[in-house]
Amino acid sequence: MDLRRVLKILHEVSSSGIVGALAIHLVLLSVATTTTALDYAMLRRAIEVITKWVLLPSLGVVLVTGLLAMAVHRPFHGARWAWLKAVFGVSMLEGTLGAVNATATEASALAARVAAGEVDRSAMNDVLRHEWAGLWVILAISIANIIVGVWRPRLQKTARPTSPGPTLAEPPSASAQSR
Repeated sequence: MDLRRVLKILHEVSSSGIVGALAIHLVLLSVATTTTALDYAMLRRAIEVITKWVLLPSLGVVLVTGLLAMAVHRPFHGARWAWLKAVFGVSMLEGTLGAVNATATEASALAARVAAGEVDRSAMNDVLRHEWAGLWVILAISIANIIVGVWRPRLQKTARPTSPGPTLAEPPSASAQSR
């Protein structure tokens, strides 16, 4: 099996890991509203573990394999769609580290404090609002990245003629009439 195929397989499988981890994160958040404080703390810990052991490694593999594929496959060098995917990938890395991973870690620690009775559960509201927004944005970028990879739009500027010919409204030039 050649390097390009190995990179593609790793890239695709890891993309599934990203979307799956984000989907599970969203599902767990949506069912967490009616749990006890202790159950909620355990659920938050599960989200933190999924982020740490599924989402972040999958994202790392996607970024590395995508950039390596661009490096070893010459047609990707000038393909604007491939560069768009690279920009999306870097955006996903930044957003995932800040809005998803950091928030999951913060929420897990805060939920443990709620379960211990140190703080009120309403302290989670700001963290949750930030987390929901971050998850939806990262999920949207991830899906857009997959669509661009499958669709591979040309994203090229249309070629314009360098010197336009005479139009119907313009009479031919004097040099053209003497020929």
